[in-house]
Amino acid sequence: MEITLNELTKRYGNKTALNGVTLKWEDGVQGLLGPNGAGKTTLMRLLATLLTPTSGSAVIDGVPLKEKHKIRQLIGYLPQEFSFYPGMTVMDALDYLALLSGVKAAVDRKRKINELLEAVNLENHRKTKVKALSGGMKRRLGIAQAMIHEPKLLIVDEPTAGLDPEERIRFRQLLASFSENRIVLLSTHVAEDIESSCREVTVLTEGSVPFQGSIAQLAEQARGKVWTAEMDNAEWRAASQSFRIVSAVAKGGSRMSVRFLAESPPLAEAEEAEPTMEDGYLCLVKVRGKLQ
Repeated sequence: MEITLNELTKRYGNKTALNGVTLKWEDGVQGLLGPNGAGKTTLMRLLATLLTPTSGSAVIDGVPLKEKHKIRQLIGYLPQEFSFYPGMTVMDALDYLALLSGVKAAVDRKRKINELLEAVNLENHRKTKVKALSGGMKRRLGIAQAMIHEPKLLIVDEPTAGLDPEERIRFRQLLASFSENRIVLLSTHVAEDIESSCREVTVLTEGSVPFQGSIAQLAEQARGKVWTAEMDNAEWRAASQSFRIVSAVAKGGSRMSVRFLAESPPLAEAEEAEPTMEDGYLCLVKVRGKLQ
């Protein structure tokens, strides 16, 4: 299974949402990381054939993106915002969506639905109406519907929104088990979801891709640019006016352990720190060559 993008571009009038993106994704959970407004949802919607590119091309498992009917048979899609028929039960909604997705045999639909309800921890809510579900439950139902026909490409856009910590862990495990011989494209702005789930990460910002590689390689983007120092609240407030602060952790009393991004030591007492994936991401997306 492989996805290739070649100079894929999408414009809305004078606004360029995706600017000549060229890349390749292979089997496994692939992370798409970027801030809000970076172009992630536009890219997801292009791959789901809900939008048409302005220029460029994409091929999914050997099928050109322009062959929409064939592409839609290959993919499952969980967008940021989705809805179900509120008066249906969970079981009826999934059965209907499975039928629409081409799962014709009732016995196959029932088997698959039972497996998915257990996987997303909704087996005790099969008779609950959709309108009575909590936000997190609806999100889990959305995950189940995207997987119902066992697509070769599963596209999930901000999938852990509204999930509690235990549900997030369950979801990551579900994606990992589902991704064998498939591509799961996980789009998010939450670095933790990428670090816990993905074999590779693609950073998208301002419609372009400044990085594609492993988690470790992304962390290396911040090598020599991460510093820590201990200071009091007044010093921290002063430092925040001049330097990019990644985090500040209380140490007791008025003292804080502060983590900076800077090209050189921001303070005389600052010590170089081991970079994390999030540090590398912030160097690429937030700072973009403007470190102090």
